[in-house]
Amino acid sequence: MSVQTKVYEGKAKILYTTDDPEILLADFKDDATAFNAQKRGSIQGKGNMNNSISSKLFQQLEAHGIKTHYIDSPAPNQMRVKALKILPLEVVVRNIAAGSLCKQTGLALGTVLKQPLVEFYYKNDELGDPLLTGDRLFLLELATPEQVDTITHLALQINKFLCDFFRRCDITLVDFKLEFGLDSQQQLLLADEISPDTCRLWDNSAVGDPNLRVLDKDRFRQDLGNVENAYQEVLQRVLKAVESN
Repeated sequence: MSVQTKVYEGKAKILYTTDDPEILLADFKDDATAFNAQKRGSIQGKGNMNNSISSKLFQQLEAHGIKTHYIDSPAPNQMRVKALKILPLEVVVRNIAAGSLCKQTGLALGTVLKQPLVEFYYKNDELGDPLLTGDRLFLLELATPEQVDTITHLALQINKFLCDFFRRCDITLVDFKLEFGLDSQQQLLLADEISPDTCRLWDNSAVGDPNLRVLDKDRFRQDLGNVENAYQEVLQRVLKAVESN
């Protein structure tokens, strides 16, 4: 496989073409951003760790019938993926109130939701990735009603699997972000990554100070420290859970 030209660079990854037009190479970066890139920094080893975590979780999801863009991982910080037309939507699934849900509703941090909440955000940095109503989503023609129904169903399926998987890691899945795209056959596939960058993960074994339980990018957002150690802890627990499966 020969890497050719850069086709996209986001906050956490760079995508390159390969000698196969149906395949892209994702290069995971150590760069860290928060608050729509208003805060920037670097997390040592993040690219390798997020690629490893995402690769394992994509493989687990594939084994349970969820189709993803994942092909393989040719290097510690690289993932070969199917070339997709990414829908301009960030799909957030929430199990416990945290982050913007608390700020926008007044719900207390840590409130367990009666049922998972699926939200759609417009993937547009210039607009600040705003929360969408269904009517606005369709007004902007970001997805069809059929695609939204399919995405919602898949998001809930993925949530159920990931909640069970992370429970085996002694971790609570608070909320997480997903992205989806269409392949050349117009098949809807799970894309992007699943990692401490895109999930809120709480350590069930942590007691006392609630900040100690944080195993995700909130450690960077909130200047809690030990960011690398938290990501490494998630990786080790994921690998252990996969091996014992």
